[in-house]
Amino acid sequence: MAQVVQQTQTAAPSFPHQVPGVLRLNAYTTYAFDDKVDNSYSSTQYVTGTLEGGFEYGGGLEYILRPAYGLELTYLRLDSKATLDYYNSGQQPRNDFDLASNYLMLGGNRYLLVNPRLEPYFGLQMGMGIYNVENTTTGESGSATKFAWGIKVGANIWLSDKIGLKLQAGLLSAVQSVGGGLYFGTGGTGAGVTGYSTYYQWTLGGGLIFDINGNKK
Repeated sequence: MAQVVQQTQTAAPSFPHQVPGVLRLNAYTTYAFDDKVDNSYSSTQYVTGTLEGGFEYGGGLEYILRPAYGLELTYLRLDSKATLDYYNSGQQPRNDFDLASNYLMLGGNRYLLVNPRLEPYFGLQMGMGIYNVENTTTGESGSATKFAWGIKVGANIWLSDKIGLKLQAGLLSAVQSVGGGLYFGTGGTGAGVTGYSTYYQWTLGGGLIFDINGNKK
């Protein structure tokens, strides 16, 4: 029994960043890819277009619950543009929009304890997406707050006891079935909150990770 306890005590420090109670600060810098959208309102009315990608940034505060499991509160923002064509009985007006996407998410991260310096992981997030839209032609604007979800996969590479490099790919989206999705005016003159157009945002990038209170000597 004493030998088993001794082995457990000596094994724990081999993953100093996974000790329960460790607090991490995650800084994210990713690229979001374009998304094609389309929706039919009737047999003669529909909309199609592109929601442009761009640079997405944000941060997260993560708490290690126990080895290999973390709980993270994340904020992300993407400023981009959208170009949409509205088809109405043969007419095809085109409208350009400025789009700001904000995400406030709570999620869990599952780590694979491969090496003290290398932490592969995957995670699931849920929260809300806050979308602000402005029609650059008319100047009209609108916003919508929707339930959002996300998935991610990546790896943390610790460069020192306190700082690491984060590599990550992910997906953020709103759930149309429970009132989610991104909304634009059906006629093209509004920015607002009519007409469905589900938004899927694929991202690729990474960032930095900081161990705030762990790995104490």
